[in-house]
Amino acid sequence: MRRTVIIIALIAFSVVSRGQRQLTVEADKSITPVASTMWGVFFEDINFGADGGLYAELVKNRSFEFPLPMMGWRENRVNYQKGRMLVINRAASSSNPRFARVTINQPEGNYSISNEGYRGIGIQKGAQYNFSIMARQESGNGMKLRIQLLNNAGKEIGNAYLDGFSKDWATYKISISSTDSAQRGKLNLIFEGAGVMDIDMVSLFPKDTWKQRPGGLRKDLVQKIADLKPGFIRFPGGCIVEGRDLTNRYQWKTTVGRVDERKLIMNRWNVEFPRKAAPDYYQSFGLGFFEYFQLAEDLGAEPLPILNCGMACQFNSGEVAAMDELQPYIEDALDLIEFANGPVTSRWGKLRSDMGHPAPFNMKLLGVGNEQWEPQYIERYRVFEKAILDVYPNIKIVSGAGPYAEGEYFNYAWKELKNSNAAFIDEHYYKPPSWFLNNAARYDNYERKGPKIFAGEYAAHVKGNPTDGEGMNCWESALAEAAFMTGLERNADIVQMCSYAPLLAHTDAWQWRPDLIWFDNLNSVATPNYYVQQLFSVNKGTDVVGISEAGKPIAGKDSLYASAVTDRNKKELIIKLVNTASTSQTAAIDLKGFQPDKKAGTVQLLYSSNPAAFNKLSALENLKPEVKSIMVNTKKLTYELPASSVTVITIPYKVLPVPHKKK
Repeated sequence: MRRTVIIIALIAFSVVSRGQRQLTVEADKSITPVASTMWGVFFEDINFGADGGLYAELVKNRSFEFPLPMMGWRENRVNYQKGRMLVINRAASSSNPRFARVTINQPEGNYSISNEGYRGIGIQKGAQYNFSIMARQESGNGMKLRIQLLNNAGKEIGNAYLDGFSKDWATYKISISSTDSAQRGKLNLIFEGAGVMDIDMVSLFPKDTWKQRPGGLRKDLVQKIADLKPGFIRFPGGCIVEGRDLTNRYQWKTTVGRVDERKLIMNRWNVEFPRKAAPDYYQSFGLGFFEYFQLAEDLGAEPLPILNCGMACQFNSGEVAAMDELQPYIEDALDLIEFANGPVTSRWGKLRSDMGHPAPFNMKLLGVGNEQWEPQYIERYRVFEKAILDVYPNIKIVSGAGPYAEGEYFNYAWKELKNSNAAFIDEHYYKPPSWFLNNAARYDNYERKGPKIFAGEYAAHVKGNPTDGEGMNCWESALAEAAFMTGLERNADIVQMCSYAPLLAHTDAWQWRPDLIWFDNLNSVATPNYYVQQLFSVNKGTDVVGISEAGKPIAGKDSLYASAVTDRNKKELIIKLVNTASTSQTAAIDLKGFQPDKKAGTVQLLYSSNPAAFNKLSALENLKPEVKSIMVNTKKLTYELPASSVTVITIPYKVLPVPHKKK
């Protein structure tokens, strides 16, 4: 990115013009270290975030396991007598009981089946795609399979042939190159010859996945997550963990091992919102717990799995497991720790090794429950806490304060959990922008003893209903979140993990807005909210230092919000200033205990005069940070903060003493 160089104006404070905000930064006094986990990401399979999103599989219902086994598929035939398909259910196979049996007598190849993908199949011109299929030739000889990539109009833009099928089940693979792009393409399989062929696990992946892993993750989406430099990844949700009922809850053991043996279940967001029903939304678990751990490792982030605590969603069924039947849920938690950290000689450590990762994942954090409340949660949480810490005393447990940021449920949870052995209490805030502006000082006077805070799900929800899916991620919401985040950073002694939610949304298949990253079948776009998160996460520093006005924290007076950190490793002072006013403000900053290094620093500026401005796939990145180089040669500086702006000033310094206060 091209940068321009600007010189910060040097103005004696005795002649500061009227209207300037006089701020003080005490750069040499560390208030508290910043946890490496301070800014992370929350992933949930909502808005087609996994299947049809992060998981790069392009075939929907690839193993015919949807309750309607032909959902996503279509037969194309001239004559029923010359070609037909049946879906056969092997009741003895509990995880993947179905396969399709194709009977044909079409030497000329007039019988085919096509798959529509997830709101179409995205195909990039010149890209390669890896096709695979489990098949056996039940009868006949010399049957062939022609694989076609079709564009939106049904025109072929890529093809390949498979033959040599045997009478035993085997996996057949071939690569296909595309000659054109398609936003909503299809996969078409033409059967040639005469006989009976059984097929299962019909799969199509782009060859260019994240880290080039076959059957892996969508590269552009992972790259956007990686660019946030997250300190942790919370998975697999959210409400996904709970399920509408306990039968449909997320069970991590069904998501590991061979992909073709993972048991599909309905995604709870399939039916959650009648106005946004998604009858084709299921979880194949091709993206399972092993892949989540692997992704966290790739990104250098701490894995934070959340497990069901024996409670289904209280907004739905409110179903709970009996207290004397909680042991299987407890065992799932203990076994997960063994899967993540255990030796290869242990049962679950061996499975991890067999999947290609002999070394432990070194999991340190584990969440128990999601948004549960009242005594039924507390009594179950306590059983989990004791069982886990008795065996694994070094695991840090994340508990929850319920679905709200205040009120009866919230207060009860805090009363019961503040003296527990929980390492963190998870607080969620889905509120209007005004709430975020008014709560920037929320943690300034919080109790400093007991569990730390995990701001696990937050997003400012604006009023209105824009027609664009991305429209709820407008500048008004992002600016309010930035103001609130200065308060999170200022209180990093107790607020040690934070994550916006949800992370991903498909523009043609969303259930919930707003979301951090929007995508379609070919492209993705970062929202203004994404850039706010990034400005904080990549500039988190190592130590919080004081920034004040008239001796007080800067938390909304006259529409100004601020926080500051130093980075002892990079030798930088980082000042974050949020101006929510409709006019510009000038900050006159006294840098105490600070000696500039006379090297170029940076100003990163994100702003808009339009509170409804947003980024969308049809006009990528209208709103993104501007970056300028600066030189600061004094301990005093002034800087004009544009109206409705987030400004991050980074200044190199010479070696500073950074004493840490005793805990």
